[in-house]
Amino acid sequence: MKNEKIYVTKPSLPPLEEFIPSLEAIWNNRVLTNGGPFHQQLEQELCNHLGVKHISLFSNATVALLTALQALRVTGEVITTPYSFVATSHSLLWNGLKPVFVDIDPVTLNVDPAKIEAAITQQTTAIMPVHCYGHPCDVDAIQKIADLYNLKVIYDAAHSFGVEDERGSILNHGDLSILSFHATKVFNTFEGGAIICPDVKTKTRIDQLKNFGYVDEVTVVAPGTNGKMSEFNAALGLLQLKYIKLALERRGLIDGAYRERLRGVAGIECLDRSGETVSNFSYFPILVRPDYPISRDGLYERLKENSIHPRRYFYPLISSFSMYRSLPSSQPSNLPVATEAAQQVLCLPIYPDMEMEIVDKVCALIASLSTGAFTASRDI
Repeated sequence: MKNEKIYVTKPSLPPLEEFIPSLEAIWNNRVLTNGGPFHQQLEQELCNHLGVKHISLFSNATVALLTALQALRVTGEVITTPYSFVATSHSLLWNGLKPVFVDIDPVTLNVDPAKIEAAITQQTTAIMPVHCYGHPCDVDAIQKIADLYNLKVIYDAAHSFGVEDERGSILNHGDLSILSFHATKVFNTFEGGAIICPDVKTKTRIDQLKNFGYVDEVTVVAPGTNGKMSEFNAALGLLQLKYIKLALERRGLIDGAYRERLRGVAGIECLDRSGETVSNFSYFPILVRPDYPISRDGLYERLKENSIHPRRYFYPLISSFSMYRSLPSSQPSNLPVATEAAQQVLCLPIYPDMEMEIVDKVCALIASLSTGAFTASRDI
């Protein structure tokens, strides 16, 4: 591993020779997009694999978020979390909606249902929670609030491919769920995304919206966008799906190794995964607590000095960016748990072909810093 740069996530790539027949098929059938055979096959195989009724594939998850809000005709205010990637709230601004941020739970780092009800106004029409790091939200509490106030629930489930609770896929909760198939995700199509929906009528509307609003070549029924997944990306997804079980098993081993090696390191806390019946181990976040000898940012810099490139994920909070800072709900006093988490979180490298030697060295460095025994090395 000498001089190798180690990043938080790396794309899991199947053997190139297995992809050649798909490229030849795309070339021969001359269908590049607009719901070609690979696109249709991937939708069906994902439904089967994930245990969901309907999937609409997209060019990326951000366009899927934008379209989901359009599909449900969301207006006014949407309650969401400040502890996420900016695409979550950007999708609201692009639809002319007002984000209302509420604080997160200190254990799961998901939106705290206890904070949602107090944020509801006459303008509130929806809730957009995030299954942070793939850990399920308190879906029952959120749905109870939504039912009481007649609100839509759209889950940003970008991290949540294959995650299940005791009732099956967490993607079946809410009105819609959105997945990301970006190259850094556990299942990827290089770039891509999807909307999971419960019925054919909703899927039909979503499919029209992602194709400019076309019903047929002479009929447009809505001001849609171009969100279609290409045949190339769909074919890659079908190949990735063949290896997903192995990839998740490998991630699970790495997750377990991290937990074992970091157990007992003062000031380092690993997030609890007890709410997941089936996990995808999409990230490995740690919290660098005040009793660790150096700050989170100090640890971040020390790891980078040793060619390890973790990510402060999510930092800064969405609510601190200029386009959100003036919102009343963005005040740090309204978001104490999220503010603290953003200052302490650090996601360590995890990807299927990561060698245990790397895990050992990352953990040894973190442990040595906790005791003052650290000696700089560029061999990690």
